[in-house]
Amino acid sequence: MKLSLSALVYTAIGLGAIAAAAFVVLQYPVGQSEEFDRATLESLKAGDMQKLIIHDTPRAASDAPYTKQSGEQGRLSDYAGKHVVLNFWATWCAPCRKEMPTLSALQQSIGGDDLAVVTLATGRNPPPAMKAFFDEIGVDNLPLHRDPQQKIARDMDVLGLPITVILDPKGREVARLKGEADWNSESARAILSNLTATSSSE
Repeated sequence: MKLSLSALVYTAIGLGAIAAAAFVVLQYPVGQSEEFDRATLESLKAGDMQKLIIHDTPRAASDAPYTKQSGEQGRLSDYAGKHVVLNFWATWCAPCRKEMPTLSALQQSIGGDDLAVVTLATGRNPPPAMKAFFDEIGVDNLPLHRDPQQKIARDMDVLGLPITVILDPKGREVARLKGEADWNSESARAILSNLTATSSSE
C-alpha cells in the first residue's frame, strides 16, 4: 500500500509539472515576443497608423550590406540596441516625397539613443538625385543609404513603395506599414514611445 501511495504522489507531482509547463507554452508560444504589450499598441493605432500591422511573432531582418552616402558599407545590425523605423523609398516615388518630411520630423521629435529613423533607397537611385530629393523637401537629418541591388528589399519581401518597418533592439521586424503615412502623428509617436519605454524598463 505504501508503494502504491508513493507512486500516486509522484504521478500527481509529475502531472502538475507537465500542466505548469503547458501553461507557460500556451502563454508564450515559441518565438512570440514578450517584450511589449500588443493589445496596448493596437489601442494606440489611429489615423494612418491603423494600417500598421503588428506581428504576432518577430521576423528576421536582412543583414545584407547597404551603401552609405560616403560609399562605405553598413548593415542594419549596426543599429542593434535601439528601435529602428526603417523606411524603404525611391526618388521616383511620389508618395515617398509626401511622407519623408514626417519621418524627418519623427527623428527630430523622438529620435535618439533609443530610436533611429533610417531611410533606405532601394533600386536605381543615383546619389545626386537622392540628395536633390532631400534638398527639395527640406530634409537634412536622415541618412542617404542605398540598396542598389534591392538585396535588403528582397530579403524582407518589400513589394511596392513606400514601406516602413519597425525593428526592435535585437534587429527583428515587429511591425510593418505599407504605403504612405504620417509618421509624426500623435498615434505614431505614442506607439513608438511605448515600444522604447517598454524596452528601456526591462
